[in-house]
Amino acid sequence: MILSKVLIMPCLDMKGGRVVKGVHFVNLRDAGDPVECARIYCQNGADELAFLDITATIEQRKTTLDAVRRVARVATVPFTVGGGIASVAGAGEVLEAGADRVSISSAAFRNPGLIDQAAAEFGSAKLVVAIDVDRNPALPSGYEVYIDGGNTPTGKDAIEWAKEAEARGAGYILPTSKACDGAKTGYDIPLIRGIKEVVKVPVIASGGAGTMEHFLEAARGGKADILLAASVFHFGEINILELKRYLGDNGVKTK
Repeated sequence: MILSKVLIMPCLDMKGGRVVKGVHFVNLRDAGDPVECARIYCQNGADELAFLDITATIEQRKTTLDAVRRVARVATVPFTVGGGIASVAGAGEVLEAGADRVSISSAAFRNPGLIDQAAAEFGSAKLVVAIDVDRNPALPSGYEVYIDGGNTPTGKDAIEWAKEAEARGAGYILPTSKACDGAKTGYDIPLIRGIKEVVKVPVIASGGAGTMEHFLEAARGGKADILLAASVFHFGEINILELKRYLGDNGVKTK
C-alpha cells in the first residue's frame, strides 16, 4: 500500500487510564484524559490516532479494553491500538472494542509467527508492527531492536527485523527511536529512511518531533508516510491544522 499523502497521527501513550508522555521512555508526566484528547485531535484535523498502553507488556497484562471502547466512541479517524497484545485472540478483542488496527511489538518479536497468524486472521491492513529501536554501531544498520517498552536489548538488527515483519504480513511498520523519544530534537531520519528503503508498506515515523521543521524532515528526508507525535500536540506546542498548512507550503501533500 502506497499513501499519496502524508498523514498526521497524534499518539495517546496510556498509563493508569491517563495520557502520559516522557523522555527516552521514562520520566512520564500527565497529559490529560484520553477521551478528551481524542475528541480534540479529531476536531482539529488529525488523520489517524494511536493509543499505546505503554506499561501493559511490562505489567504482563492485556490492553485496557474499557479505555479503548471509550476512545473509539469519539474517534472519527482510523484508530490504532497497541500494548499488551500477545495473541490473535487478544488482537481480536481490541478490534472488537473499536480499534481499526492493532499494533504488536514485544510479543511479535518473541513469537514472529504471531505476525503471520494475525495477518491471516484480520488482514495486513489491520496490522502494525511497532519496533522500539536504539543505536548500536556493532550491528549492520547501526540500530538494535528493543522490547518490553524499550527496556530489553535483543541483539537483532532493526532494519532486518522490519524486513521480516513485512514479509510475514505487517501492513505498517512503526519504528520509535529510543534516543530521540520525547527529546524534541527531531526524528531519527537515517532510521526511518533505512526502513523505507527495504519495505513497501507505509512507515510511521515516531519519536523526537519538536518543531514543524522536524515533521518536514521526516516526510522529505525520511520518506515517512505517517508522522506520529505526542508531546507537541498534547501540550499545545503545535496545532495540527497549522502543521498541515506548513507542510503544504513546503511541498508535502497532506490529507
